[in-house]
Amino acid sequence: MPTVYPNRRDPLAGYNFYVEWNNIIHAGFRECSGLDSTQSAGEYREGTDPMTMRKLPGLVSYSNITLQRGITNNNELWKWRENLIKGIADRRDISIVLLDDQAQEKIRWNLSLCWPTSWKAPDFNATADEVAIESIELVHEGISKVEWS
Repeated sequence: MPTVYPNRRDPLAGYNFYVEWNNIIHAGFRECSGLDSTQSAGEYREGTDPMTMRKLPGLVSYSNITLQRGITNNNELWKWRENLIKGIADRRDISIVLLDDQAQEKIRWNLSLCWPTSWKAPDFNATADEVAIESIELVHEGISKVEWS
């Protein structure tokens, strides 16, 4: 008889995700990177402390998020970037959602106050057999996580 593991949790695949803002799912991204945070450690020592430094938690910083997708006639990403070039503040809350193999939401990371700091057009090469990829780099001011299911 095979062994059954009732509490087994298999890892989720990194290819099954979508990006959402303004309550609209934008599923056409082929890559999303930069979802991380770091915190600096400040050193401190009082005169009566032993000969070691204390490490105190410092400021939290977040990496920029890079989204890539095949370019289409949908110019929404360009318009968003263009607004900021024109001086129109257009910050959006964005969610990156990881799905399981049955397309059920498993993990949601919410990014607050995002705006595009750069946009890149595709590279063109007449001898290549590749999809034209546009990318946008977003800055944000924080990550929160919805309870994992």
